[in-house]
Amino acid sequence: MSAPDPTRLLIEAARLNDRMDAAGDALVEDLGLTSARWQVMGVIATATGASTASDLARRMGLARQSVQRVVNDLADLGLVSLVNNPAHARARHIQLTPRGEAAYLEASGRRQPWAETLATDISEADLHTALQVLKRLNRALLSSASAASPA
Repeated sequence: MSAPDPTRLLIEAARLNDRMDAAGDALVEDLGLTSARWQVMGVIATATGASTASDLARRMGLARQSVQRVVNDLADLGLVSLVNNPAHARARHIQLTPRGEAAYLEASGRRQPWAETLATDISEADLHTALQVLKRLNRALLSSASAASPA
């Protein structure tokens, strides 16, 4: 038997991510959300202190422009408000509106039962191992990205 190919794991993780995004979209569609909107709202909801689009993008490991597009969509839907930032006139602070908080809480309340249903046939040991492997891959990606960034 040949050694396992880590490329196959990465390809499967990418497929899983795509399917999770599609399933997440379906899970929260009736709330006017998408997986991307829900994820950005989660970063806003769990932030300590005020955040700009650049702050959110750094925490998510995404480009500011892509996060800004989602923030603009959320603002158009009345789910976030953009507040003046005394430190930077153009980089406004983003906060959930009461309507946004309610939508985020409703979406988040759906996550645990959904995840438990998906994992019904997976043992605790396998879940633990999978989580550890994904964390190690995340750390390796962060480390390689830091090493590749210009000083």
